[in-house]
Amino acid sequence: MLYHLLYALRDDYSVFNVFRYITFRTAYAALTALVICFVVGPAFIRFMTRVKAGQYVRTDGPTSHRTKAGTPTMGGFLIHVAVLVATLLWADLMNPYVWIVLFVTIAFGAIGFADDWQKLARRRSLGLTAKQKLALQAFVALLAGAAISWLPTIQNSWSTVLTFPFLKDHLDLGVLYLPFVVFVIVGASNAVNLTDGLDGLAIGTTLIAAGTYAILTYAAGNFRIANYLKIAWVPGTGELAVFCGALVGASLGFLWFNAHPAEIFMGDVGSLAIGGVIGCLAVMIKQEILLVLVGGLFVIEALSVIVQVGSFRMTGRRIFRMAPIHHHFELSGWSETKVVVRFWIIALIFAVISLSTLKLR
Repeated sequence: MLYHLLYALRDDYSVFNVFRYITFRTAYAALTALVICFVVGPAFIRFMTRVKAGQYVRTDGPTSHRTKAGTPTMGGFLIHVAVLVATLLWADLMNPYVWIVLFVTIAFGAIGFADDWQKLARRRSLGLTAKQKLALQAFVALLAGAAISWLPTIQNSWSTVLTFPFLKDHLDLGVLYLPFVVFVIVGASNAVNLTDGLDGLAIGTTLIAAGTYAILTYAAGNFRIANYLKIAWVPGTGELAVFCGALVGASLGFLWFNAHPAEIFMGDVGSLAIGGVIGCLAVMIKQEILLVLVGGLFVIEALSVIVQVGSFRMTGRRIFRMAPIHHHFELSGWSETKVVVRFWIIALIFAVISLSTLKLR
């Protein structure tokens, strides 16, 4: 909105020419989202406390978490408002990629809200059934994948091609690409959802992933950089850096309130949407496989649940004290803060490795 209003005045006022730069608008989108969280956050927390929208803690979880019962949830609304407003203010609203990622944010957020609402209405820690959530997520991911595939801006017949980190080789999936996209977006959504179990863990890791994607989207949308790095050039995706910047700012702002001891939790309305947009960003810039590294911590959390469930069903034994794996370390004697900070460090290492793959091919 500001981009369209002020950049149009550049011929009369040269200072507004700065709005042409994605880096400038990304930085201010981050700052805008951060300020929105700081300004709106306290009032939102008071409102959620007043309406008794408190968290229900799973009975089989660590005993130390029982003190978290009643802490306001659905803080994802705060994240969404900050991201949406900042993106609408600073991004080029004529860019279709921006609208697709905003659609994914709202749609997955709506699924998360339905899940959170069920938990509050039933007064327990279980909301929508797994089948209901997966079906809704798959439907939204299918719509997003179809929209991305329909866009004519993907150059050099990259629309159904997978690229691989550290390699110059490609793999064309053909008709299997769209189901693969659904798997990526839904898988990312649920991986972030599983990570959201400790104060600051999911949002801190989101901050790192969003910052990484701000760099990756900018590179993919810039012909010279993409050509130099030998990665897919997808014109228009550079504008997604503004969205990523907004997500970085919103993550920082929300972390202020979500740091231990948390004043509010993001809930599924936040975690499902964040995971969905991270997966969507990976698809848009043709770095679907690299998502495994960018979101390496999310992948580890999801795999720990899969391994735990599979082991118990096949052998009757559990590999971890509890899954997801962050609870395993809690029950092993690590403090919650130590688990969170160490997991952030791991996420940062994954981010650095993922960025290094751009040149190491």
